[in-house]
Amino acid sequence: MPKDRPELPPVEELLTAAVTAVGGVERPGQVKMAQAVRDAVESEEHLAVQAGTGTGKSLAYLVPAIRHAAESGEAVVVSTATIALQRQLVDRDLPRLADALEGLLPHRPEFAILKGRRNYLCRHKMAAGMPEDEDDQLFDPREVSATGRMVQRIQDWANDTETGDRDEIVPGVSDQAWRQFSVTARECLGAQRCPSGAECFAELARERAGKADVVVTNHALLAIDAMEDFAVLPEHDVVVVDEAHELADRVTSVVTGELSEATVSLAVRRAGRLIEQGVADRLQEAGEDLRALLAAAPPGRVDTLPQSLGMTLALVRDSAFACITALGPRNKDKDDPENAGLRKAAFTVLDDVHDTAQRMLDAFGPAAGGTGSGLSADDSDDPDSGAAASKGPAGRAGGDAEAEEIHRAEVVWLEEGRGRVPPTLRVAPLSVGGMLRDKLFGDRTVVLTSATLALGGTFDSLARQWGLRPGEWTGLDVGSPFDHPRRGILYVATHLPQPGRDGLPEAYVDEIAELIEAAGGRTLGLFSSMRAAKAATEALRERLDVPLLCQGDDSTGQLVKQFSGDPATCLFGTLSLWQGVDVPGPSLTLVIIDRIPFPRPDDPLASARQRHVAASGGNGFMAVAATHAALLLAQGAGRLLRSMDDRGVVAVLDPRLATARYSGFLLNSLPPYWRTTDPGKVREALRRLTADL
Repeated sequence: MPKDRPELPPVEELLTAAVTAVGGVERPGQVKMAQAVRDAVESEEHLAVQAGTGTGKSLAYLVPAIRHAAESGEAVVVSTATIALQRQLVDRDLPRLADALEGLLPHRPEFAILKGRRNYLCRHKMAAGMPEDEDDQLFDPREVSATGRMVQRIQDWANDTETGDRDEIVPGVSDQAWRQFSVTARECLGAQRCPSGAECFAELARERAGKADVVVTNHALLAIDAMEDFAVLPEHDVVVVDEAHELADRVTSVVTGELSEATVSLAVRRAGRLIEQGVADRLQEAGEDLRALLAAAPPGRVDTLPQSLGMTLALVRDSAFACITALGPRNKDKDDPENAGLRKAAFTVLDDVHDTAQRMLDAFGPAAGGTGSGLSADDSDDPDSGAAASKGPAGRAGGDAEAEEIHRAEVVWLEEGRGRVPPTLRVAPLSVGGMLRDKLFGDRTVVLTSATLALGGTFDSLARQWGLRPGEWTGLDVGSPFDHPRRGILYVATHLPQPGRDGLPEAYVDEIAELIEAAGGRTLGLFSSMRAAKAATEALRERLDVPLLCQGDDSTGQLVKQFSGDPATCLFGTLSLWQGVDVPGPSLTLVIIDRIPFPRPDDPLASARQRHVAASGGNGFMAVAATHAALLLAQGAGRLLRSMDDRGVVAVLDPRLATARYSGFLLNSLPPYWRTTDPGKVREALRRLTADL
């Protein structure tokens, strides 16, 4: 500890003060977690902590984080996956914590939120210093239209805002409207070169973050800060990753590249204003070739590179490079300040097109350019099918392909077009563990926490996703204050048939109806697909007297509000509801899960990762599909008990949860509810519970 700093109170004393100030109750798991975070920071050892709902994990990591910041003089970064948790930390937890600890620390704890540059108004672009994309100009802002009104609201708000933060605009605005006023980090000219640099909202946010003890950010910006050559976040030696179960997926999204005729056309428009038309035309022609090729190709994973696609990608790459060369030296902006924004925007999109095309070619190695169709949907979502549980990759002929799969580091796939979005080619790494190990965990202490980290009873599955090796980290499960066996029932409907691929079986609809009638409504239905959720909604609205809402009927936030406000109401939906619903009290006493949420067999990234593990000698199904399912099941089952007084049932209609050979792994990932397969006992329990409410 620096000599000029006074000795600080221990973590336990600070935690007691914080809990008392917020009117809470100190819990053993919370104290244990706070002590573990303190020890990890002091020993500079990575820590993974599973802290069940109701533990109070935010205070358990914020208190030792603030103490460390006060002691070391360096900020602690707290990263979240969702905006909801960011707002909870910044609007509720941290202000109250600062009040509680102000008299116990050398100074009042300071905190700040830092988002990606795209979330802040760009004064330079607003002053017409940057290009507007023709595709975004589908309206005249002066016209009385929804988007036009949004643009006008942004312009009015821009005159008064002190932060430039998009989230200040209530109600929110569309991405289409906001793009006219924002830039990405790569499009930004930089504070020193931008005419509006001294007033830049993003730079002001970074300046505030540089003075804070705790900086709240998101997983995407955390990844960008770790992986780019330039610093985005202030200097820090400790990171707390909350909602850590989503870290690998969020980082994968950040590093996924995409290429389509639309991205090439955008590059042509931006570069065409600054270079000879003939050079831009060659890139336009390459984009048209790409459009025709992708329109004729089947969607899915590209396992081998067809010659036609290889030649087209090379043409796109080389044409983009010719445009980059035609733009001239990048430091030319100093002699041409009027066009600096236009040139920067052109370089940004051209670099992206060039680098993504090259990356896609590199994904197939030195032999890229061979013929062959490329798609495979041979990986099953269930080892009982006899395919995915084998040690080797299923459904493929020849050992050469198997050896190639081991060495391939990235996967390429084609997504079909929808509406105005054209077919898009994407590329993503098979694993982000190596990147995380080198860039995030390499030179700082990282604490990872969530209510669901111990899948199958251990942290090993997620540790592998994060790139952490044995001996590099410690795992701790501090439990939950909830008495799961007494407060909740896990019911598996073993009498039902296994779910098929042809929609929701009629027997499932009957089972759902009987469960909801016994519960008197009060049901959150979590479905593995939107098609199943809608099918159940349509069928049951004709059979039940209770109000039944379905995701998509309104905004998710409004639907959850309506659901929580009326105990008789039911809400059906898919992925965001599995992880994003917090409804304590009598409005939610029954959670129905239609099937084990394995990835879709044709999910290109999951199936490629599964096959890669198998080709390396592992069990691809357990490492990828079962881990994905266990995580979502744990999140879904965790929707039931959200307060100490909650009671109810989690009903899983998929009998494989009790009968399949992988069921033990999935069951060990769930909260320890009392278990039954008896439908009569469950219905009677729901009726008694409803009568008591």
